[in-house]
Amino acid sequence: MTRRGPGGLQEISAALLLGGASRRMGRDKAALQLCGVPLATRLARLLTPLFGELLLVGGRAPAGTPGRRVSDPEGTACALRGMVGALEAARAEQVLVVAVDLPALSADLLLALTAFPAADAVVPRAPDGRLQPLCALYRREPVLAVARGNLADQKLRLSALLAALEVRVLEGEELARADPAGRALTNVNTAEAWRAFCGETP
Repeated sequence: MTRRGPGGLQEISAALLLGGASRRMGRDKAALQLCGVPLATRLARLLTPLFGELLLVGGRAPAGTPGRRVSDPEGTACALRGMVGALEAARAEQVLVVAVDLPALSADLLLALTAFPAADAVVPRAPDGRLQPLCALYRREPVLAVARGNLADQKLRLSALLAALEVRVLEGEELARADPAGRALTNVNTAEAWRAFCGETP
């Protein structure tokens, strides 16, 4: 059972995936400035006080971003490869994996994921109906075994990973209590999405 210590959820590792080539955005998402602070730094500052450790996985972390740097396993950058790197490096058996392109992510949503009944994966379903495997809590050993196998077989879609796991979904009223504005899972992986979110060109 997860124990909430005075400094946060100390028995959970958090992993911030800094992204690969960011082709759809056209520039490094981790370095995008929101209110004068790089996106990766904002998210790292959110995660650090809540969890026992923070891993900064792949990509390039902006100067001053807290966390332990972890390289992706060798090969073409993709989300699954970043997840394997995160799970391999994590010290805890439960690992919260978060993508860097979630600028409205909140502590309330993260804590709701950790409080949900345990499973191989606890995954939120965004208001648009899609599961969000890059804002999810994973059980390290069983997920790492499946993720390594999928990576070796070039089954790179995260939907294939989830299909092989015991998954619990945070959705509906339970999600709304944690995210009443419905914005915490807003994803900004394109320039158009960034402009819609903050009204500026990346």
